[in-house]
Amino acid sequence: MKKIYVFLADGFEEIEALTVVDLLRRAQLEVVTVSIKEETQVMGSHRIPVIADAVLSQTDCSKGDLLVLPGGAVGTENLGKCQPLLELVKAYAAQDKKVAAICAAPTIFARLGLLDGRKATCYPSMMEELADAQRTTEPVAVDGCITTSRGLGTAIDFSLELIAQLISPEKAKEIAESIVYK
Repeated sequence: MKKIYVFLADGFEEIEALTVVDLLRRAQLEVVTVSIKEETQVMGSHRIPVIADAVLSQTDCSKGDLLVLPGGAVGTENLGKCQPLLELVKAYAAQDKKVAAICAAPTIFARLGLLDGRKATCYPSMMEELADAQRTTEPVAVDGCITTSRGLGTAIDFSLELIAQLISPEKAKEIAESIVYK
């Protein structure tokens, strides 16, 4: 079974993280939410506390199939300061393993140089930070092993794209229909 890690930092955008978790679990994928701090309770950007499945320092994420970074301005800032997470993202990309980010979080990929020359998108006010990427305003951009998305309003499209990549477009369509999406 495919294994996906969704990273949570204080200030994360709840809808962007939990939509991914919900829809990928509906697709019968193994999803592990990982707190980047030493406790499992993480506070979302709208003061919604979420209990992560694990903490990064005690979790071997090296053998997964996908890493997901949700956005939120403060959450992205906190993710971007987490050196073990940054090393993990770089290692996945170097091995051509899937990494995905939504909203402000694609700027982390840009700072790591992972988007240079690649098609990418992010939250509209952050687009300039994708300076060396081929910026697009599509809801979801896929270039090789990297998937990026614009924000809360594109969280379902983002999640369905990840299901299409990990399982099949047919499974993504089935999940979309099951939630009465479009």
